[in-house]
Amino acid sequence: MHNTTQLNHPERPAAAEGNFYNNTDPVAIGPGMNERVQRLRRQTFETQPSLSIERALIETRFYQENLGKHSIPVMRALTYLEICRNHTIYLGDDELIVGERGPAPKAVPTFPELTCHSVEDFQVLNTREQQRYTISQEDIDTYEREVIPYWKGRTVRERIFSHVPPEWQAAYEAGLFTEFMEQRAPGHTSLDGKIYRMGMLDFKKQIEAHLDRLDYLADPDATDKAEELKAMAIACDAAIVFANRHAELAEQRALTEKNPQRAAELRKMAEVCRRVPANAPRTFHEAIQMYWFVHLGTITELNGWDAMNPGHFDQHLAPFYNAETAAGTLTRDQAKELLSCFWIKVNNHTAPPKVGITARESGTYNDFTNLNIGGVDRNGGNAVSEVSYIMLEIVEELHILQPGNSVHISTKTPEQFLKAAARVIRQGHGYPSVFNADTYIMELMRQGKSLHDAREGGCSGCIEVGAFGKEAYVLTGYLNVPKILEVTLNNGMDPCTGKRCGIQTGDPRDFKNYEELYEAFHKQLSFVIDQKIRVSNYIDRMFAKYAPAPFLSVVIEDCIAKGRDYYDAGPRYNTNYIQCTGLGTVTDSLAAIKKHVFEDKRYAMDALLDAVAKNFEGNEVMRQTILNRTPFFGNDDDEADGIALKVYNDLLGLIEGQPNTKGGKFHLNMLSTTCHIYFGKVMGATPNGRLAGKSISDGTSPSHGADTHGPAAVIQSLAKLDHTMSGGTLLNQRFLPSLLKKDEDIAKLCHLIRSYFTLGGHHIQFNIVDTATLRAAQECPEDYKDLLVRMAGYSDYFNDMNEDLQQEVIDRTENESF
Repeated sequence: MHNTTQLNHPERPAAAEGNFYNNTDPVAIGPGMNERVQRLRRQTFETQPSLSIERALIETRFYQENLGKHSIPVMRALTYLEICRNHTIYLGDDELIVGERGPAPKAVPTFPELTCHSVEDFQVLNTREQQRYTISQEDIDTYEREVIPYWKGRTVRERIFSHVPPEWQAAYEAGLFTEFMEQRAPGHTSLDGKIYRMGMLDFKKQIEAHLDRLDYLADPDATDKAEELKAMAIACDAAIVFANRHAELAEQRALTEKNPQRAAELRKMAEVCRRVPANAPRTFHEAIQMYWFVHLGTITELNGWDAMNPGHFDQHLAPFYNAETAAGTLTRDQAKELLSCFWIKVNNHTAPPKVGITARESGTYNDFTNLNIGGVDRNGGNAVSEVSYIMLEIVEELHILQPGNSVHISTKTPEQFLKAAARVIRQGHGYPSVFNADTYIMELMRQGKSLHDAREGGCSGCIEVGAFGKEAYVLTGYLNVPKILEVTLNNGMDPCTGKRCGIQTGDPRDFKNYEELYEAFHKQLSFVIDQKIRVSNYIDRMFAKYAPAPFLSVVIEDCIAKGRDYYDAGPRYNTNYIQCTGLGTVTDSLAAIKKHVFEDKRYAMDALLDAVAKNFEGNEVMRQTILNRTPFFGNDDDEADGIALKVYNDLLGLIEGQPNTKGGKFHLNMLSTTCHIYFGKVMGATPNGRLAGKSISDGTSPSHGADTHGPAAVIQSLAKLDHTMSGGTLLNQRFLPSLLKKDEDIAKLCHLIRSYFTLGGHHIQFNIVDTATLRAAQECPEDYKDLLVRMAGYSDYFNDMNEDLQQEVIDRTENESF
């Protein structure tokens, strides 16, 4: 592994020696991973994800016996309690942080109440080459016999598709948009610092106090609030039961453990699990374990596939670290070992598998946990601490898929921290991504958050932002903006299927000028967005009514005070996001039509549309002319950038401020994850010269190969957008490794980041890898098993990606200079 002492600031204390709990039996650690962490890393790296039917069986049997005996919130809480009481618990030989969602590392449960997998689903998951989840035939047979029959007609997914209007269904099937909540719980969720000040017993006291204050005479919702509060109290008990079971197991293991050092560790872990989450943590170890039990609670209770995050984890842990290192009860290396164990624990939690269109739009094991590192504190001061530097070291040394991580840079951030992050970035793992704290604080305040709540906010999963611990911010799905232009150019028809999926806006061959074309495009945008918002609001109410999350509600601010669920307007803030994809592709397509059809009159509209319909076969001269003589987005060209700005502002105008069902509003962000691959697959060729089936542009990044004037021009183009009007924008950049070999190269990368953020940019992320390496990994994947690359909002192992995803990374512009 790389020597990481260079990552730290000059005042970093010298590395201590010794294993975590036994400094009398020293084993030299030095820079890098110690032996325990190496063993745990090897295990998590080599373990194949599998499917566990245990949670589904416990839930199904409990529902069969108890459905109708309790209110829905109480039923959900009792189900969670039943799972915590009965599911197999795991304690690995080297572990210091304990707890798994399934019976073993990377054993992924299913959530039949959300989407019930079929036998065919399991067979595909068990045999496919990439993103494989192993499952035995015996388990498939049991699932078919016990789980599938009960949930038939009862799942959230079936409720959705049995009620949506036909025009929504047509647009969805054509790929004009996706809908996240059609098979998993909504919302990327991050926590604030309250769980480090309060335990579940403290939360129960709050719940009891609010139960006592309910006014059944004056408040017509008092009965519903009472049921929700009772459910929250049960959920608190469930988390304590789960921790106590781990304490009991650790105590039993300690009695028979022959290694005195490990026996002491087991007794210590039992003590920690007796303390948290029932009570507030007192130590660094307890604080990490506290978060992990809460994390497990939220992803076991309901989150079938979504991000759960600790928020500003370094800020939460720094007070414990500082107090213990000052008292001499914790060394830097002990803290680093504990954090490394936590890192590996997160990596053990593979995302539950998707089905249908969702599987096509997002194929990854990554569950999108994102650790926010650095940034500012609630008072606006620099929040970088020694824990922040330790986390950066772990990112570099472990080099594993999860957790995702991001550095947050403000004008208050020391340059040495940004340089430390840049040194990790140059390793080429795609981590960390970089966020502009000053910009997203303004984004959140524009949405109505208080200054303190905005400062405590940040990124939850990919690039979207929210107020940590106080907001339900629900990502409703992706909008395929270039596809909407494609439908416009076909007068409301989908040329790929021949079906109508939009409104008739006129034959583009009859348009007299560019303005008429754009007006038709805007009408189509308005129609599609209206359809998406209407159904998203319906789904919101369905989740609030049928799928409450009482445990998650306990730890999100104001849910207890309101007596309302996380999914039912309980949080202080309630936001819905629509993720708009393909800004570069739609901009360049409009630019091509504007220039070559209406301005230069080089091609008639009919000729261009005919060439697009034929995938430019027999029209390569036209295609090359478009590719080389059109002003494209990402080159600091005012003509192209003006079109991008117009599209961006019109998307804002159609989405921003639309009401949701929870007293909040819809907002826009520019996120694609891997959906731009799927969206490209359901499209024909586009007027910018892109061929049928090829990926559209990701986030707010330029189209592949369109940015020909270097990264400085790219950030100048993106800076013309007002990022504070969004809830997040995404920019991917790829550099040759040779560009970042020297210290002065690191300084240049830092300058690029600072320049973009000074111009108001929201986010930037980097792939530091050359095309030759990527091609070699395709040819000999066994030699590149740990090659991590940045996709869009997260990193993934190159060999776990399908050929389309791999090609999309290869196709990105390979910058040879700053």
